[in-house]
Amino acid sequence: MVTGPRLTPHHANRCGTGHLESGDAIHDIIRFITAPVHIIGMGWVGSAAVHLYLAVPRERRYCLPNTRFLIHQPTGGSGGQASDIAIHAQEIIKARERDRWLSAPEAVDYGLVGRIIEHKSQLQRR
Repeated sequence: MVTGPRLTPHHANRCGTGHLESGDAIHDIIRFITAPVHIIGMGWVGSAAVHLYLAVPRERRYCLPNTRFLIHQPTGGSGGQASDIAIHAQEIIKARERDRWLSAPEAVDYGLVGRIIEHKSQLQRR
């Protein structure tokens, strides 16, 4: 996180994987603060790191040209009574999507990233 007088916070996100609940905490903090946050993806951004992108409005989500994204298929790990397992299975079936790998241009088309940038000077100033 880069901050200072009259600077907008920027978060550079290069995270191959992560624990979703830990990602939830970062996601909540990004949304909690009042300063507008810009998020920049680089390298491989997958799993919980993709979730962090959703904390920031699309117009402030950036990535570098060679960034790759991985959106995971929902997985199960439920236990308990058969009725509880059936509920979890139905929720997974609703999602139906397999793991999805996206290049930077594909992530823009998918709506995950607002814009591909190559230099800091290309960040929007507001």
